[in-house]
Amino acid sequence: MPVPKRRRAALTALAAVLSLAGRPAGAIVGGAEAPAGGAVMVLSSNGGVCTGLVLAPDTVLTAAHCAAAGREHRVHFRDAAGAPVLVEVSAQATHPGYDAGAASGRRRSIDLALIRTATPLPPLFAPVTLSAALPRAGESLTLSGYGAARPGDPRSTGTYRSVALPVIEPHGPSRILVWLKGDAGGGCQGDSGGPIAGPDGAVLALAAWIGGPCGGLTQGILVGPQRGWIDRVLAGWGRTARWGG
Repeated sequence: MPVPKRRRAALTALAAVLSLAGRPAGAIVGGAEAPAGGAVMVLSSNGGVCTGLVLAPDTVLTAAHCAAAGREHRVHFRDAAGAPVLVEVSAQATHPGYDAGAASGRRRSIDLALIRTATPLPPLFAPVTLSAALPRAGESLTLSGYGAARPGDPRSTGTYRSVALPVIEPHGPSRILVWLKGDAGGGCQGDSGGPIAGPDGAVLALAAWIGGPCGGLTQGILVGPQRGWIDRVLAGWGRTARWGG
């Protein structure tokens, strides 16, 4: 589908800004720089920045609000020379349980979306392994993403960072969500769609929402309970996801 010149220009300009972003000493708020592995960025024509996980060479899993209808989206990464690369999206699928107004209405929402790129991503971005495990309160999980290290500062966005945080249960145990909060830090703008992984590196959930200021409560959508939907969409695209034991 042709991209309107104004939207294409906005995406290109955003990618250029991100490619010039500094290497801040701070986190994901409070974390440390980490290898990107199977993580890329998802950019929107309205200036939105998110994180996404590679499930197959041309397939990315992210948060549904990062792929909202009515906007143009591109997958972004830096090539070997550090230059920004924008990859067009050829198809996308939003989880049927996604509710865009869930936060304000205090309703349940499965904030997940799958994106298929028009061309394959470089082998540098190896597919991640997903896990159907359900985390326990007190368990330490690793939150990662390309989000801002300094709230409100877009130039601090674009560096992949990680932080280990404990699982808490502010609303009781859930088979849909996981909550992380600790003294080390937490998510910020741009970390939506970022992985929440266990000690073995397998991804249990995707970051979707931040409660209060950056570095506070981070909410993630568990991928295990949504395995049926993920596998069905990927099968329709002739793709499969890697699931751990």
